[in-house]
Amino acid sequence: MALIDRIKFDASSDDILVWKFPSEELKLGSQLIVNQSQEALFLRGGKVCDLFGPGRHTLTSANLPLLNKLVDLPFGGKTPFAAEVWFINKTVKRDLKWGTPSPIPLIDPTYNYPVSARAFGRWGLRVQDSRCFLLHIVGSQMAAGSAKVLEYFIGEIHQRFSAALAKFIHEEKTSVFEINVKLNELSQYSAAAISPELARFGIELINFNVERVSIPENELAKFQEVSGRRMEIEQISKAKVGQAYTTMRTFDTLEKAAGNPGGGAGALLAGGLGLGVGVGAGVPLGKQLGESLSATPDGEQDTVRRLQTLKRMLTEKLISQEEFDTKKKAIVDAI
Repeated sequence: MALIDRIKFDASSDDILVWKFPSEELKLGSQLIVNQSQEALFLRGGKVCDLFGPGRHTLTSANLPLLNKLVDLPFGGKTPFAAEVWFINKTVKRDLKWGTPSPIPLIDPTYNYPVSARAFGRWGLRVQDSRCFLLHIVGSQMAAGSAKVLEYFIGEIHQRFSAALAKFIHEEKTSVFEINVKLNELSQYSAAAISPELARFGIELINFNVERVSIPENELAKFQEVSGRRMEIEQISKAKVGQAYTTMRTFDTLEKAAGNPGGGAGALLAGGLGLGVGVGAGVPLGKQLGESLSATPDGEQDTVRRLQTLKRMLTEKLISQEEFDTKKKAIVDAI
C-alpha cells in the first residue's frame, strides 16, 4: 500500500460531525491540511494523541510529541508510521430535530390523572472539546459515522427530557393538558437538565426547543369522558348541598316563628312544632302553615280563620286542651 503524503478532509456536507481518514499508513513529511471550523486528531491504540487546528501542517516528530512517545518516531527522513487521523467538524448545528419515540407516562398534577404525552422540537450543538468528544466516541465504539453519533445523543436527550418533563409539571403544578402555554419555560428547564450530560462528551448544547407536547387522541378522548362524568358528579353534589341548606334555613325560620306567640304563624307553630307535628298528620301541616302565615293580625275574617285552624288541631289531637286555651287567648287578645 502506498504511503500517504497528503491528509485532508473536504466535507461533502456540513452535516458530517466526525470523519476518519481512510488510511492509517502515514509517513513523516506528509502534508496535513485542516480546513476552517475543523480540528484533526491523531490516535494510536485507542488513545487520543496530538491535535491540529486549521491550517497546513508538515508532519514531523517535533509536532507529533505524544504520538512520538508511542511510536518512537526517528528524526528526519520519510519514515512510515501507523496512526488514525480523525477530523472533527466544529461548526454550530442548530436545526437538528428531536422527538420522543414513544409516549411518556405521567401523572397529571392538576387532575391527578394518568396520561401519556409525546414531545417534538429542535436542538443545536457544537463540539467544544475535540479530545473529550473523540475519546468517548471511540471508547463507545461509535466510529461508524455522524449518523450513529447523533443517534446516540438523541437517545440521551429522550431520557433526560422525559425526566425533566415529569419534574417540571410536578414542581410548577402545571397540567399536561395546558403545558403548551409554557413551552419556553419547559425548553429552558429541559436544556438545563440535558446540557451537563452532553458536556460530558465534549458537546456544547447551543439550543434546545420544545415546539409541541401532544397527547394521543385515544387518551385525550378518554380523559374528556372521565372529566365530563366528574363534572356531573360535582354538580349533583352541589345540588344536594344546596337542598340541605334550604331545608336548614326553613327550619331556622320555623323555629323563630314558633318563638313569637304574637305573630300569625307563632300561634300555630308554637303548638305544632312543640308537639313534633309532621307533614301528613291530620290536616297537612304545610296547608296549616300557609293559612297561618298568610293571615294578618287585623280583620275579623283573619281572626276567625286562625281560630278555626286552632280548633281543628285540637279536634285532631294535635295539641292539648291547655295549649288550645293558651293560644286561643293569645289570638283573642291580639284583636
